[in-house]
Amino acid sequence: MIEKTNTSKFPFTFVIKIILLAITITLFFNVTKEDETMWWYQVLRGVYFFLVPSIVVSIARFVIISFYNARHAKVAVRGNFVLGINRLTAMLNAVFVIIALMIAFGIKPIEFLTSLTIVAMAIAVLFRDYITNMLSGLFIMFSEQLSVGDRIKVGDQKGRIVDITFANIELQNDEDDIVMIPNNLVFTNPMVNLSAHRSNLFTVKFELPLAIPISVDQLESDIRSTLTNHPNLAPTNELDLEVVEIGKDFVRYKIELYAVSSSNKLHKSIENEILKYILDFKHRQAKSF
Repeated sequence: MIEKTNTSKFPFTFVIKIILLAITITLFFNVTKEDETMWWYQVLRGVYFFLVPSIVVSIARFVIISFYNARHAKVAVRGNFVLGINRLTAMLNAVFVIIALMIAFGIKPIEFLTSLTIVAMAIAVLFRDYITNMLSGLFIMFSEQLSVGDRIKVGDQKGRIVDITFANIELQNDEDDIVMIPNNLVFTNPMVNLSAHRSNLFTVKFELPLAIPISVDQLESDIRSTLTNHPNLAPTNELDLEVVEIGKDFVRYKIELYAVSSSNKLHKSIENEILKYILDFKHRQAKSF
């Protein structure tokens, strides 16, 4: 599930489009027959034919998203409907830019596309994988199967979704690396959504200087004594401190814990408590040197 954040941003881009459209329409009123043969008139037409559909799409996007948010104001929703609308709007604006450039250069878009039918078919064959990836991305964005923030496993790759584009899904794995998964693989390979049913399991990661003279067992024992009888941790927790990486001057650790609920807010609260303890521990050790 996704926690929605209501952040109102002033629509500078939309306002600029409205101002440009008003200027463009004003210039059209002052155009003479002789001006219609000038190069700047074609550019003006191109700008006009970009702004009008782009503004219409922006208004439609605002209305659709507002209606969607109002309908789900009191319900946490899965899926990426808003993300899909934003991506689709960006794609339509890109198409409008191409058409506007054609008009600006005096090319009739319909005749141009008709004359390039065979070439378009060849392009479709050459870019077949990208086109299918894009369509797969749209299906993912408008479905409730996956959502940004979900932990998934596709083939040998496992991680948390940080973004979904037309080309791929960006995963952040346990090593904090960003892995690009082509959208097609979600439909052609076994995929497990580990967050479809929210889990009480969460992970806390931290680092300590390699110079601190403490064993893993001792550190694990200290943390276990700190978390014993914690009211927000499940009583069945078996705290196992795992060494994830040993660097030049640091050691990276990881702990997996079970909370009493699947609330992300609760998980973050417990994680902050542990990290504060680790910070105090580092300060105590630094003073003892």
